[in-house]
Parts: sequence; structure tokens; C-alpha cells
Amino acid sequence: MANKDKYRSFLHDEPDNIQWRHGGPPTYDDVNKLYEQGRTKEWPEGSLEETVQNAIKSWEMELSHKTRLQDFKTINPHKFKFFVNGREGLSAEETLRLGSYNALLGSSLPEELKPYKADKETFESSHETFKSAFPRGFAWEVIKVYTGPPEIAFKFRHWGFFEGPFKGHVPTGNMVQFYGLGTLKVDDSLKVEEVEIYYDPAELLGGLLSGKHANYPIEDDSTKVSEDSQCPFSK
Repeated sequence: MANKDKYRSFLHDEPDNIQWRHGGPPTYDDVNKLYEQGRTKEWPEGSLEETVQNAIKSWEMELSHKTRLQDFKTINPHKFKFFVNGREGLSAEETLRLGSYNALLGSSLPEELKPYKADKETFESSHETFKSAFPRGFAWEVIKVYTGPPEIAFKFRHWGFFEGPFKGHVPTGNMVQFYGLGTLKVDDSLKVEEVEIYYDPAELLGGLLSGKHANYPIEDDSTKVSEDSQCPFSK
């Protein structure tokens, strides 16, 4: 049996009748290593900060890998709402259908200006897109907790290394990261009823779009022309 995940306490204590998206419980070895190498905070065991951090990692695990809300342990599915950057809240069913990336990257920009078209992506395509871009995973940490339950306010950091292609953009190998603020409203059993997140999507997408697009010509010595022969408007 795999070692217990230190950050998702019940991952390997699940009953056999859980319906997993990929046939069985996931492993987080790569992203846990990335997290431990790159974290800026190491919270004491049992602290409020560690509790909040692990609760959100567990919720993300369920959202990404379970297919039935009845199998979720981290939320109250009947009351759950997910709010991002002040947009209309998503129900538990809507969040599970869209997936975390599409929920986070919804946009009211005109279609032609959207660098990532969340409304055109499925749960599966969105996860494949970001798994491709971040092959070692996309780590997450709590930076600060401002208030405790029942309404928890916190600051977080999300980061990974752009080491695989993203929407035709070649990887740069650079770190891509963003910071944000969030709140969790929990019930008496500490199950989440509301999640509200505020962050700048440009911090994420800007790093991924910085790689040269694979369709752009790459200049080499064999294709260069002398400056004298160039169009004057190209200088």
C-alpha cells in the first residue's frame, strides 16, 4: 500500500465504493516534493495554518479525483458555493462539472481577447492542458491565516515550473506563480459551505504565454538577410 499522504489525511482511508475519476486514489509524490522544495512557510503540526492548508489540499484532491459529490468529505454539498473574483457563485455540482481550472479561469473578456477560453474547455481538457504545462505539478501553500472558523480568511501562493507546452507555447522552464486571498465558511463539523477566492489570472496566464508560440518562425543564421536589404519599416 502506498505511504500515507502527509497533506491529505484521509486519502488512503477511503472505502472501496468511492468512485475515482481514474480508477483509484491519486498519488501526489511529485507535487509534494515540489511543495517541500519551494514552500516559503513550514507550519507547526496542528496549527491553524497547517489545518487550513491541508483542508484545502484535501478539497482540491476530491474535486479533481472524485466523480460523485456523495463521496466528498470536505464540503457540505447542499450548501456549497464557489466564488471567484466576485463572479456569481458556482454550486457544488457546477464546480465538479467544470473542474478547478475552468472555475478559476472563467472570464467576461470578449472571446477574441481571452488567452484561455474556459467556456470551451471540459474538465478533462483543462486538466490535461495544465498537467502538460506543469509536469511536476502545481504546488499550493498557505502564506497567512487572518481569522479562524467559522469564517476563515487566508492568503495563499500557487506555483509550478513551465516545463511542458501550453496551448502551442513552448515551455520556458521558468517558475510561474501567483498569490491570492481567500475565505472559507465552514459549518459546525468544519465542512466547507462557501469558498471565495480573489487573485489576478494574468499572473498565471502571463507566465504561460511568455513562451514563444510553436507556430512562430524561429530565426537562424540561414534565414537572416542583411540589414541593408530589410524593409525600413521592420527596423
